[in-house]
Order: sequence, then structure tokens, then C-alpha cells
Amino acid sequence: MNQNVFHLYHPVVPFVYLACALALTMACMHPVFACLSLAGALACSVVCRGLRATLLSLRWVIPLCLIVSAANPFFVASGSTELFRIGPRAFYAEALAYGLCSGAVFAAVFLWFASYSACLDSERSMMLFGNRLPTITLMVSQVLRLVPQFVSRGHTVLSAQAATSAAAPLTKRDKAAGRLRVVNVLMGWGMEDSLSRSDAMRARGYHCGVARTSYQRFRFGPADKCLVAVVLALAGVSAACAVNVLSGFRFYPVIAGTSPCWLFLPYGLLMAAPPLLNAADYLRWKVRTLR
Repeated sequence: MNQNVFHLYHPVVPFVYLACALALTMACMHPVFACLSLAGALACSVVCRGLRATLLSLRWVIPLCLIVSAANPFFVASGSTELFRIGPRAFYAEALAYGLCSGAVFAAVFLWFASYSACLDSERSMMLFGNRLPTITLMVSQVLRLVPQFVSRGHTVLSAQAATSAAAPLTKRDKAAGRLRVVNVLMGWGMEDSLSRSDAMRARGYHCGVARTSYQRFRFGPADKCLVAVVLALAGVSAACAVNVLSGFRFYPVIAGTSPCWLFLPYGLLMAAPPLLNAADYLRWKVRTLR
């Protein structure tokens, strides 16, 4: 059974889904939509990246979201429900609610982008945009490869430095000098690699101007077409329902504007697509193993 269910489909499928999810998440500043987006982004991250990677991301995403949520009442003195005062400064529940909604949207956007990097690696990105945006696609694919490589090499250099250090405890100045030494080693290592990488790319004809081909062949089959159509239909209906909901909702000066629950159903179905696809894939795998 494949862990990342989007790898079973053409790269257009995860791109269309994640683009729609990101656009709707950033456009719908509403508490219910924000909660649905955050839940969908978490589920998609678990499906595409795994539970451990998602929990590691939450270690710093949650504090950042709390900072964003708590900062809004300090800068926005709007609302009608006063919570407390610090000197002449009043803090309102409406400003806090807007901050919490903004923090949830921020966390959801980060998790959607993390899922994008897991679903569309350099090979799939080159397949999608290599012929139309060759320079930008090459830059993005290089970043997706070089940033994790840079971090991994940093850990390697730190481990080697720690293994050869003296047994006496280091001072803060010695630790700072050690970090600068690691940066120096990584910069030199990266420059040496850039020369060999440039020669390898030139040898493979990256400068000749001919359209690039993809190493892995992807076939846009009937299942992919059906799934893209369903995603676009759900995204269109969700956008129409969001316009209806947001037109009658406001945070300031009083949180007001309720909408029927069924208007949030298409959006919830769109956000639940990755775990539903994963469940369907698991059922198919279970049926095959029982035969």
C-alpha cells in the first residue's frame, strides 16, 4: 500500500487539489472555514507526509499561530466585548477571535505547502512546468533538493566536530566559533558541488534550448480526469457557498452573521478528499490481499 495516495495519480491531480485548497484557505476568513481548512490540512499532511513529520512540524507551527493570535488584540482595538484592560488599553473578544482565525489560516497554509512539497517532488514539478517555465521549475526543483541536503550536511559536520572536540566544557565564545566553522565548511562544500553540478548539467544539454523530457512517464487516465473534475466542481461550489457565507458575516464591531450548515458541506468534502482517497486505496489494497 502506498503511503502518499497522490503518488498513485497524475501530477496534475495533486497540483489542482492543493492549488484549490490553498486559494480557498487564504480567501475564506471565517471561523468555520478556518477550522475546516486546518483539519483538512492536518489530515492531508498525515496522509502525504506521515504522522511523525506532521507532529514535528506542529512543534513550531503551533507557537507561531499562538503568537499571531495573541498579537492581533494588541494592535487592533476594535470590538464591543471588552475582556480586560492593561492601563488605558482595552482588549476585545472580537479582536481575539479574528487573531485566532488568522492563526488557524496561517497554520493551514503552511501545512498545505508542506503537503505540496511531499506530493510534487522535483521530477513531478519538471513534468508539469518544465516545458512552460523551465528556469523557474529548475530553480524550484534545485531548492527542493539542496535545502534538505544543506541541513543534512550541517548535521554531519556538527557530529564530526562534536566527536573530535575536547572533553572540557566549551565556553559560549567557543560554541559560536564552532558554529561559524560549520557555516564556513558548508559554504565551501556547496561551492565545490555547484561547480560539478554545473558541469554535469552542461554535459546533459541543459544549455542547448531543447524542450526537456520527463524521466518518469505519467499517463493522464480516466481516473485522473474524473478526480480533477470532482475537485474542480467541489471547489467551484465551495467558492459560491463561501461568497454567500462571507457576505453576511463580520468580526467587527460585533461577531455576527450565521449561515445554514449545508453551505459548509462542499467545503468540508473538499478538505476531506485526501483521507477519503487514502481510505479508498486501503480498501482496494485489503480486497486484493484477501483474494
